[in-house]
Amino acid sequence: MTPQKKATVVSSSVAAVLTLIKLIIGFASGSVAVLASAIDSVLDMFVSIFNYFAISNSEKPADKTFNYGRGKTEALASVIEGTIITMSGLYLLYEAAKKAKSGEVSQYIDISIYVMIISLIITISLVIYLNFIAKKTNSMVIKADALHYKTDVFSNVAVLTSLLLVTFTGYEIIDVFVGGGIAIYIIYSAYELVHDGVLVLL
Repeated sequence: MTPQKKATVVSSSVAAVLTLIKLIIGFASGSVAVLASAIDSVLDMFVSIFNYFAISNSEKPADKTFNYGRGKTEALASVIEGTIITMSGLYLLYEAAKKAKSGEVSQYIDISIYVMIISLIITISLVIYLNFIAKKTNSMVIKADALHYKTDVFSNVAVLTSLLLVTFTGYEIIDVFVGGGIAIYIIYSAYELVHDGVLVLL
């Protein structure tokens, strides 16, 4: 197995674990910020799995149909990944607006804090690993994956900060603002992936 494929297997496995934990806590607690992080992890998992097949396909030799090989599959994967990230950001904005309107109160904040701390440590470790593989192989897909998980580090810090502030102040609006802020940041981070991928395809 090539380093690129191994990296996608590792990232998809990590995302699967984080997805399960965050979804359970996100729905149980009612925190938009935690749910935002959970939805992002779901997308991380599917994108990493997709990247595995994209890399496998790009490594195939040229044939009658693809005279110059399938190297641009990675760029196409980058564009698709960026589009999916954008869609997730829009969904999170909707969830934040819905909570702001309903005035729902978060539950199980203590457990949520511990979950986000663990998630932060795991995600930072994964970003370091993916950056190492990206530099070693110069793979656009792994670079995109590393950037994606890097945004997760910032979002995890934001979610953790939000939970701590809600705990000490009791203001649920903080959760709404942080969740919405993460959504906007996710959409912004997707632009570079789509832009770079489109340039290669063109």
